[in-house]
Amino acid sequence: MTTRQERFKQGQLSAQERRAGESALSDFADYVQQQQALRKPGVATSNGSNGTNGAAPAPKHEHAELDILDTLDLGDDKPKVRIRHLLLNDDAETKEESIAQLRSLIEARLDEGHGECLFDVGLEDSGDSQNLSEAEWDAALARIRTLLEVLKADWKILMTKNVPGSTVDVGNETKREKGCVGKVMIRRRPKDLDDTIETRIAVVGNVDAGKSTLLGVLVKGGLDDGRGKARVNLFRHKHEVESGRTSSVGMEIMGFDTKGEVVVSGVPGRKLSWEEIGKRSAKVISFTDLAGHERYLRTTVFGLLSSEPNYCLLMVAANNGLIGMSKEHLGIALALNVPVMVCITKIDICPPQILAQTVTQLTKILKSPGARKIPIFIKSREDCINTATQFVSQRICPIFQVSNVTGESLDLVREFLNILPHHGKYDIDAPFEFHVNDTFSVPFVGTVVSGVVKSGVVHAGDTVLVGPDSLGQFTTTTVRSIERKRISVPACSAGQSASFALRRVRRKDVRKGMVMLLAKSDSNPNILIPQPKVYREFVAEVLILSHATTIRTKYQAMLHVGPVSQTCAIIDIDRAYIRTGDRATVAFRFVQRPEYLAVGDRILFREGRTKGLGIVKEVEYDPNKPLNPDAAKERAALEGGVEVPAPSAPVAV
Repeated sequence: MTTRQERFKQGQLSAQERRAGESALSDFADYVQQQQALRKPGVATSNGSNGTNGAAPAPKHEHAELDILDTLDLGDDKPKVRIRHLLLNDDAETKEESIAQLRSLIEARLDEGHGECLFDVGLEDSGDSQNLSEAEWDAALARIRTLLEVLKADWKILMTKNVPGSTVDVGNETKREKGCVGKVMIRRRPKDLDDTIETRIAVVGNVDAGKSTLLGVLVKGGLDDGRGKARVNLFRHKHEVESGRTSSVGMEIMGFDTKGEVVVSGVPGRKLSWEEIGKRSAKVISFTDLAGHERYLRTTVFGLLSSEPNYCLLMVAANNGLIGMSKEHLGIALALNVPVMVCITKIDICPPQILAQTVTQLTKILKSPGARKIPIFIKSREDCINTATQFVSQRICPIFQVSNVTGESLDLVREFLNILPHHGKYDIDAPFEFHVNDTFSVPFVGTVVSGVVKSGVVHAGDTVLVGPDSLGQFTTTTVRSIERKRISVPACSAGQSASFALRRVRRKDVRKGMVMLLAKSDSNPNILIPQPKVYREFVAEVLILSHATTIRTKYQAMLHVGPVSQTCAIIDIDRAYIRTGDRATVAFRFVQRPEYLAVGDRILFREGRTKGLGIVKEVEYDPNKPLNPDAAKERAALEGGVEVPAPSAPVAV
């Protein structure tokens, strides 16, 4: 039998083979995104309606680049009324009807945008110019202003073209637009915290890229002194302040009011609390500050998967380029199919030729087959607004070049975050499911768990199940109170991050990776649902990104499924072995304890650096039905020195 050293020598990869994993990453990430539609509800109902009987519908192939066509309203099902007519119609007989149509149009866009939308004045939905004169422009804005008072919404003019006296005019050098043209952002006034728009952004990048410093400047206001002044307020531990390096998952929020202004204190030097920001904001950006050092990669991967970010902000130091863990973090973000934006920092101390090298390197990596992104450098207000509007396409990657010391381009970053559209789909009607990201013991309150609501709705006072523990059992408890952004709320729904105070549960009995489910049936609150099923073994379809040698059964690695982080062993493969770039069906077994899983969950496993990613296909494994019936023969042939070729064709999609 060959030794480990001999197998390693045999397993040396050529440059072409090393690139195989990278080339397959983007295709597999798209495939995983399509398979998310097959994700089954996690809670079993009393009548067993959520069983696996019946064939699953074929996943619908979607193209994010074509989403922009939906906004053009190109259907022919009804006659179209030009927006110019709705804005300027003063005919006594049809004026009220035009105003009603305009109101319904704006209301529909606000509902679609979760309380905010962008409205083009001077352009039709088809892109044709309305040729508005200055007087007609003023009349159109007056009508919109009157309507928004009725709708209880505010507005902000983001940019204009050909409008005399406008403070946000961006010019019209190309002469493409005729007449007065402008883009207006409309945002509803939230009735309570539940109406506030929430967007989660994970901040990643190599160590010393300036992640915490940029967040400190954006969130707290003011500029950095070049020696770490802005980042100190974000650190959670003493050793982080001493070393200047983040080692934990930090959380910060940034608020925007209904008029698009950043919510800050009116008193210089005073920092607002989370409660004040939450109450005064109509849109809240939640930043997850992650560690950049390789030593804390497990913490960073946990933060990326558990916080379920809507966007990922990759930080790159201009004087260092895309080095170290930056590529690792970018690969994880691409594997999760999260839209990525890039900030190049420290441009004030970087020589021009080094900055040019960094830009060239970044552009090359983003355009590579593994990423397939279209880099767009944001250098003007017009670029910022247009890119943020079209960021529904995950192929676009906006790039900012900023300095936290001089403040260069920071206003563009703030404007971009303000316009950033809501991203992510959550099912409020599905059974309640909540994943625990962190646990606390609060004096006079008790045990508190925080995380993200995956689906459904929960209210204070509801009876819930928390688990699984080491034996796979769930504990029944009651939600004492709910807080969002440190503000008490009566209920919480899918897609929102929240904290729950639990009754009669000790902190040592809850851990990261547990789930919370409703203990009673939605249809009949008097009926308790049975104990949810947990699984120690499961089958997944995986893609191997990088591995020096071959992977066989009994291979162990750290596996991440959402907030779950646990060592897993491979117990079966559909072929003799797998290598870099291979797609295979693999059976895993949790080493320590069973976990709560569902078909369609994304998985990521690593041994040091990331080795592969995949998607859960089955939540149970039957040893009597092995994935590879001829495994014993192939293993005997391999041990005897006879090489058995692995199947060349990948698993059919």
